[in-house]
Amino acid sequence: MPQRKFIINAADSTHMYSLQVYGKDFYTNFNPKREFVKWVALEVENVDVIPEGMETFTITAGQYAVFHYKGSHNNGHDVFSYIFGEWLPASGYELDDRPHFEILGPNYKNADPDSEEEIWIPVR
Repeated sequence: MPQRKFIINAADSTHMYSLQVYGKDFYTNFNPKREFVKWVALEVENVDVIPEGMETFTITAGQYAVFHYKGSHNNGHDVFSYIFGEWLPASGYELDDRPHFEILGPNYKNADPDSEEEIWIPVR
């Protein structure tokens, strides 16, 4: 977060992305202790100027199921249990092998019960 001020070409500095890149079989044999890659990102207008120590990441296009979540991130287990345990199996969609992410907009307040975010799950 202290380095955020060095991103001079942000498309919208009020929306951060919490992005997860899981291995191809991450959910096949799910283990909550399994490692994955985590990014915190801002959308930029171009990649011409990248601050030292930062990298670019392009989110692959495709279909996503989007969930509006209101509540503390401490209750995230409940919403993800619903998405993967109830909604996805009944939806007719399958999980796609692309990044998962949350958009943390101006109403995101970390552990606050009034916090809001969007959860984007890649589907096909």
